[in-house]
Amino acid sequence: MHGLGNDFVVLNGIDQTIDLTQSQIRFLADRHFGIGCDQVLLVERAQGEADFRYRIFNADGGEVEQCGNGARCFVRYVHDHSLTQQREIRIETLSGVISPKLEGNGNVMVNMGKPIFEPEKIPFIAERVAKTYSLEIDGNLVTISALSMGNPHAVRIVENVETAPVDTEGALIESHQRFPKKVNVGYMQIVDRNHIQLRVFERGAGETLACGTGACAAVVAGISLGLLEHRVVVGTRGGELTIHWPQEDEPVWMTGPAVTVFEGEINLQSIKEIP
Repeated sequence: MHGLGNDFVVLNGIDQTIDLTQSQIRFLADRHFGIGCDQVLLVERAQGEADFRYRIFNADGGEVEQCGNGARCFVRYVHDHSLTQQREIRIETLSGVISPKLEGNGNVMVNMGKPIFEPEKIPFIAERVAKTYSLEIDGNLVTISALSMGNPHAVRIVENVETAPVDTEGALIESHQRFPKKVNVGYMQIVDRNHIQLRVFERGAGETLACGTGACAAVVAGISLGLLEHRVVVGTRGGELTIHWPQEDEPVWMTGPAVTVFEGEINLQSIKEIP
């Protein structure tokens, strides 16, 4: 499946027991030896009072807290496989419960929860909350906004996303020592107060065609700096998302498509280490 080109292998852990190893995840995600994806998504029964449990694994095999594009694909998946008839469902994630809703036009709207700015909760090493921070990269200072949308994000404002140093600088920020659990790095170009262009270097995956939580983080950062209105269209290389943050202390809402590309079977027992 994919959400604006951010692609996923989605596994049904409701009708079968799936206990993935890091080697199996890396194999599934590999575009030459496996199926190929940015993340592996696992659909499971809820452990609490929610409808489902949602687990997300990056291409490097590490489990992460949240993925907005994946959440939309999750909703599409459980509906298409008749696992629920409810249009709005509650899903457990490592970062808490989210509530996506399947709309009549096929798009999915997701309540992504409230943004988190406290450095220790992102996590990010800083003395106090600030709208922007200076980060030393290769002897130079760069300005970022830092926040969490259930997973950590650093947002850089640039004049042109096409020439932004996403792969080079993004990789250095991703693993910067001030982000103890690494970080997703967004490069945002403000077109006008209701429209931005965005590229994201995702931790453990590299640049993806779209990033749902990255889009939320970028819009929240822009609104906090007084640069954007409260409803913004986010243009990514894979397409457009609409992000709505009504005001502080309220959740961020994300709306966009989710598409199934193909379905099949794979024998995980025969998987060996990728060369």
